[in-house]
Amino acid sequence: MRPSIHPTALILLAGMLSACQTIGVGSVQRDRLDYATAIGDSWKEQALLNIVKLRYFDPPVFLDVSSVISSYTLQSQVELGTRIFRSAPQGTYKELGASGIYIDRPTIAYAPLAGEKFVNHLLRPIPPQAIFAMIQAGHQADFILQAGVRAINDVYNYSGAPARARARDPEFERVIRAFRRLQQAGALGVRVQKTRAGDVTIIFFREQVDADLGAAILDLKRALGIPDAVKELELGFGSLRHRDNELTLLTRSLMEMLVELSAGVEVPQQHLAEGRAREPNPAAAAAGPGEYPLARIRSSVTPPQDAYIAVRYRDHWFWIDDRDLSSKRVFTFLRIFSSIAETGAVPQLPLITIPAN
Repeated sequence: MRPSIHPTALILLAGMLSACQTIGVGSVQRDRLDYATAIGDSWKEQALLNIVKLRYFDPPVFLDVSSVISSYTLQSQVELGTRIFRSAPQGTYKELGASGIYIDRPTIAYAPLAGEKFVNHLLRPIPPQAIFAMIQAGHQADFILQAGVRAINDVYNYSGAPARARARDPEFERVIRAFRRLQQAGALGVRVQKTRAGDVTIIFFREQVDADLGAAILDLKRALGIPDAVKELELGFGSLRHRDNELTLLTRSLMEMLVELSAGVEVPQQHLAEGRAREPNPAAAAAGPGEYPLARIRSSVTPPQDAYIAVRYRDHWFWIDDRDLSSKRVFTFLRIFSSIAETGAVPQLPLITIPAN
């Protein structure tokens, strides 16, 4: 008699061989995208939760994912055997055995923001050079200045923070719109000039422009108190300029941005009546279109149906509508601001290491 292999053994063997295809090279594409998506979604949820907590005077907590290591182990064994008795066919029997072990051991390291890292990342203002680097990279100048700057040459932006609540100066809208127009026309330039005291960032305007752009440049200079004859401006930090050729930006820290965003949280009326959260700032009522809020964060008792991001806090859901493009854009740039807060330069995306054994 000719021995044969049982069909069950073939199925087990094929299954183990197919499992091998998902380990090694095959795991890179799947794991890299899955971990990147999970880390990105988790960061947005953490940011939204901290914004809501600031409205309730609840201290925010930040925990970063510092590294991700995913290790796989696959062990398999198949045993086949047949015993045949020619004199007693009824005694013929077969032996079949299979075993397998699959182990997935991801190691994720978390690093809390504390001490010097907390100060550098959250409390230190964003360097003005980073603001204009983002503008030069193609991000909208009016939005970048509105979100990341408190004042330009003593022209103040709107603020919904309790400590410095105020309406926007009339000239601020002229300034950010002029910067946006010059950016779109390619009439705004930035260069770094090396001096003995260090690198100096120079802001300049294109000289060969039509009458409309020329008028926009003059209007921008006059709104900022800059003489018409000045062609180049030295970029610096602060609210007041000390020289005629100086452009000073009083930038916000990441914590300031989070506090400003907390002004847009839709707090349940019951929580306000019970004194659980601070009341909306009076300056919000005097804000013009586009000033307030930077992001609209809605609230509801039931889970939202079409949310870009949602978190649960104090038995309520706080969320951003997926169709609210302006609020979604704020979170996109908040992630960039978070990355440049410490160094002042646009960094690379978070590094994820996924070795496969």
